[in-house]
Amino acid sequence: MVTQQDLPVQILMLDDGLEPPAYATDGDAGADLRTAVDVVLEPGARALVPTGVALALPRGYAGLVHPRSGLAARHGLTIVNAPGTIDAGYRGEIKVCLLNTDRTEAVRLTRGDRIAQLVIQRVEHAVFAVVDELPDSVRGTGGFGSTGGFGALDATPADLRSAAGG
Repeated sequence: MVTQQDLPVQILMLDDGLEPPAYATDGDAGADLRTAVDVVLEPGARALVPTGVALALPRGYAGLVHPRSGLAARHGLTIVNAPGTIDAGYRGEIKVCLLNTDRTEAVRLTRGDRIAQLVIQRVEHAVFAVVDELPDSVRGTGGFGSTGGFGALDATPADLRSAAGG
């Protein structure tokens, strides 16, 4: 039964031997995506991994592909462009660009393993207006740690050497 919170999304299984994307538990934000192939990612290596799934998202929605927290915590496996973005007009196979951040251990994935989470999210389509200046804000132009007290992020390498006595 479709409820007010459910969004019908058409999927095409390009590999009948795989399970379609599914939510592990009721209320989960992300549906699990699985690898269509066996993969070995050596330390520091990355691979573009097929999922055997294509979909048709309604206009005004995007699919965001996020890392699985357990794989990240236990094996250092992440997604290079996290989150990966699937536009509503894309109809090709979803592929996930995985990266093994572990410095010593390879990550072995077997066909059918859950490798990422797909979050379907409503997105706004902006109308950009070029202006001569932007309105003031409390934050202003501060970025990259400016609100968290990480002044070293704004320092140059020479500033850091000087502060260290070098």
